[in-house]
Amino acid sequence: RYNIDSSSSVLCVLSESVRLVDGDGFCSGRLEVKTHQSWSRVCETDFDRQDAEVVCRELGCGTPLTLQGALFGEGTNSFGSKEFQCKGTEKSLVTCSTSSRKKLTCTHGSAVGLTCTGPDEVRLVDEGSRCNGTVEVFHREQWKKVSAGQWTENEAAVVCRRLACGTQVASSITESATDKTGENVQISCKGSESSLQECTVLSVSDPGYVIQVLCSGVLEQPTILMSVPIRVSVGLQSSTVFRNHSFTITCITRPQLPGGSFHLKLPWTNRSHTQTAVNHSASFFFPAANDSHQGNYSCVYENQVEIQESAYKPGRIYISFFYHNFSSESELLFLTITDSSLPAAFIRILIVIFLLLISSLLIFLVFKKCSHISRSSNRSSGEAAVRYENIELVSLQNVQNMMERRSGELLEPHTDMEREEEEEE
Repeated sequence: RYNIDSSSSVLCVLSESVRLVDGDGFCSGRLEVKTHQSWSRVCETDFDRQDAEVVCRELGCGTPLTLQGALFGEGTNSFGSKEFQCKGTEKSLVTCSTSSRKKLTCTHGSAVGLTCTGPDEVRLVDEGSRCNGTVEVFHREQWKKVSAGQWTENEAAVVCRRLACGTQVASSITESATDKTGENVQISCKGSESSLQECTVLSVSDPGYVIQVLCSGVLEQPTILMSVPIRVSVGLQSSTVFRNHSFTITCITRPQLPGGSFHLKLPWTNRSHTQTAVNHSASFFFPAANDSHQGNYSCVYENQVEIQESAYKPGRIYISFFYHNFSSESELLFLTITDSSLPAAFIRILIVIFLLLISSLLIFLVFKKCSHISRSSNRSSGEAAVRYENIELVSLQNVQNMMERRSGELLEPHTDMEREEEEEE
């Protein structure tokens, strides 16, 4: 059974050129505009109410409700250099007139934050995802839940299409939390409509069971990153690697589903490299870059999930189970392979110089060691010679003392005889 956690912020994907990020829903957040394959923030001095009307309309989010700088954080992308000059009637922001900013006036707290009134006809709530939840329709100036009576795959297909959430995967019924005296709506569509305004919407007094819809676009877009040992040029949508150098491409997805796998699409073949997702990411290592590695890469995250679907028919509820393979693909990352900025001959010279320095250092260390051993040996020999000379001097002194004592003993008897003769006289 699926259990999709989408507590993180949701990006609006109804447009390829504008989005609202880090907001409470897909119709509120910090405004970012895509130019030259990269996203940039918009400075509040370059944006006014008429510009906001165009953005909300382009995203299918009604009309502007609040417009304030830094309301949803500063973000990390750089500021764009264009000032928008919309009339308020354009269908998209990129069709508005623009002018180059005369001077840098964007400071901390000046990133445009925008909140629109919301989708003008339908939304999915209670599950924390814009592509999964209980169906609500804006009917007679109020948001109302949709009754399970008469609900089919046709209505689910229109809802997912209107929310730009892909195709419908499953519909389930749940008891309405609305008071029994409340009012829900009942919808009838053919399945080909582009919006619920083309369907028949009727009010019903008995809420009974209401509908939950799961669309195929429930997974958020994964991120693709590249890292290299020697940094050349690494951007969000393009990177450069030296020929014969290694590089790593990493795929990352938000923790909505456990497990799953990543497929890295390669530029030189229709096949892809596949790895199991570990902690919601996978890394692909390339040991030596060559010309075949140049081109576009993208990460595809896939996860097979067991789905429970239920349908309501008068007096009975039918439940079924099946597996569905959810997938989501990242933006393209273009990789350029280039030669090193240093000529090959110069690199070889540097290697030779390095080896010579290493050899000289080794010779110096060996010579220093030998000199130390020689000095130690000479010092030991000198100390031994001094000790030997001292021993000889001591020995000679002892011999001399003994001879003097012996001579004294020989002279003592003669002296005694002379003393006796003197006494007799």
